[in-house]
Amino acid sequence: MIARYPDRPRLRRDADEVERAMKGGRVGSLLGIEGGTRSRTRWGAPLVPRPRVRYMTLTHGKTLDWADSATDAHRHGGLTRFGEEVVREMNRLGMLVDLSHASDETMEDALRVSEAPVLFSHSSARAVCDHPRNVPTPSSRRRRRTAAS
Repeated sequence: MIARYPDRPRLRRDADEVERAMKGGRVGSLLGIEGGTRSRTRWGAPLVPRPRVRYMTLTHGKTLDWADSATDAHRHGGLTRFGEEVVREMNRLGMLVDLSHASDETMEDALRVSEAPVLFSHSSARAVCDHPRNVPTPSSRRRRRTAAS
């Protein structure tokens, strides 16, 4: 998309670059991974296929071996120990942890483990639209506290 419309979006690596693109009248775009299916149960392959990937949703429509999805059977009660390791590694790499699609328990575990602010890139507030993918009020409150500290 960026190659097809070079006059609009700009591929960016961080918030400063996104802001500069916006000031220049362009859209700052970050590369992301939808669902952590590449991160199986160990770090056999790199977490990120390219260094420019800046965020990843932990789950998508299916529960993984290390994280429960909002719209599938919950098998772990949130993140497993490996799932917590994924969050820590994303923090170390400077990647945003995207909690869209995650179960409530996975959200809470990621908020507890993450040392950096998290992202809900395409979720709404559950109080506005009651869908399991949306963010429950307790997570919204905790997210504000995490971002403020």
